Amino acid sequence: MHSKKPFYILVALLFIAGIASSVYRGIEHNVPFLPGKQVQSWGVEAKVSFQGTGEPAEVSFSLPNDPAFEILVENASSPGFGLSITDDPQNKRAIWSIRSATGRQDLYYKVTLIPTGITTIKAIGTPDVANTFIWPATEKVAAEQAIEEVWAKSATNLSFAQQLNKAFNAEERSQNIELLLSSNSPSKLFVHMLNSKGIPAQIVSGLNLEDQRRRQQLANFVEVYDDGEWHLFNPKDGTQGRPDNLLLWDRSGKSTLDVIGGINSQVNFSMLQDTRSALATSLDVMNNKGALDFSLYQLPLEEQSLFKGILLIPIGVLMVVFLRVLVGLKTSGTFMPVLIALAFIQTTLLTGLIGFILIVACGLMIRSYLSQLNLLLISRISAVIIVVIGIIGVFTLLSYKFGLSEGLTITFFPMIILAWTIERMSILWEEEGPKEVVLQGGGSLFVATLAYLAMSAPWIQHWVFNFLGIHLVILAVVLVMGQYTGYRLLELRRFKPLAGE
Repeated sequence: MHSKKPFYILVALLFIAGIASSVYRGIEHNVPFLPGKQVQSWGVEAKVSFQGTGEPAEVSFSLPNDPAFEILVENASSPGFGLSITDDPQNKRAIWSIRSATGRQDLYYKVTLIPTGITTIKAIGTPDVANTFIWPATEKVAAEQAIEEVWAKSATNLSFAQQLNKAFNAEERSQNIELLLSSNSPSKLFVHMLNSKGIPAQIVSGLNLEDQRRRQQLANFVEVYDDGEWHLFNPKDGTQGRPDNLLLWDRSGKSTLDVIGGINSQVNFSMLQDTRSALATSLDVMNNKGALDFSLYQLPLEEQSLFKGILLIPIGVLMVVFLRVLVGLKTSGTFMPVLIALAFIQTTLLTGLIGFILIVACGLMIRSYLSQLNLLLISRISAVIIVVIGIIGVFTLLSYKFGLSEGLTITFFPMIILAWTIERMSILWEEEGPKEVVLQGGGSLFVATLAYLAMSAPWIQHWVFNFLGIHLVILAVVLVMGQYTGYRLLELRRFKPLAGE
């Protein structure tokens, strides 16, 4: 007797691989597990304006760099200007250039963003500390005293930044802090005092996202390095951490906008919140990362539509195996109910059932006449196929004449399968009688109906196309059911009298 251990190992591997690949796709690529899920996106437009002086002009503008937001689409509008975008991920910039710029010039950059849920900013290595700030003579003593006073109340770099931020926004600030803030902006002073103690810190520019806002400006924040992460502070109002609606636009530590060959430059931001499909969003993200190179979504839309139907077949097959092997239902043909269920998806269930019964009933009557002609099998089947086409054509025309648009969809029925079904039922009628025909025909329609209900469920259609690993799970289940050799559920009732005895 052969050991079944390799078989169960194969089934387990298929099951685990299918589940793991599906979970990975959902988590890593953010493909939603349920259809119809929506995500919020932000459309942000930056308008760069300056006054040209008639000389060659070059505009360098920092582009967003924030792990909390994923860039879906970005484009720039700059009539007459050349445009290039640097490849440096840490200092991504758009550079516009033109030979001569005269008068007012407007350049636009638009980006569509979605939140990623990443709220922490990991540091790449240990950042260097900026050169120690040389305090003016009038501020040196006050700065040293203020720094030492806060330093004594801290234990770590982060706690020093927290205590310093608290001192900046205390209800009664010390005279030293008041003196320093009178001649320095809170952000610059905050960074200078941190750097004086060897703590890496930098000024970053952020944009508060608010729906339908226009002419917004960037605000300054401070990032403080501690234990491999950057922590965000706002010395102006004393808050720590990042709000959900904050987009860090520029983390390069350099100027956001540089204009050569122009004066009176400025940048304003407009923003709009929108709702979009989570699935379409994840596909855009994967496309940007080149993750769609080996995907069904690379195919033309016509082929994608075809595969969406083909990938439903394993669901119907699973239903057939379960109902035949475990339940014990009889059907006319092994997988004919699956093909009928596919036709039901096109015709709707009620129209499909009525059409199937009418076509098979008419076909059986004509087939009974053909059996009296003693034709060869091939000729008889060919005649039945032609008759089925004729029946479908007649029903379609009648449906059109009576204004029954649902009847026009019966052309989706697989004609060859219908012809073979009529042939099998006719032979079964002659050999076993009408009871067996009704039993197998009814079983076929019942299985086809259940398969249709499963295959037409939106969440199943979503899974079988977007999580291909599900098909490995289905294969594993089919293999396991194929090992079952016990009584079917319907056989238990047949042998019930024996159990009573």
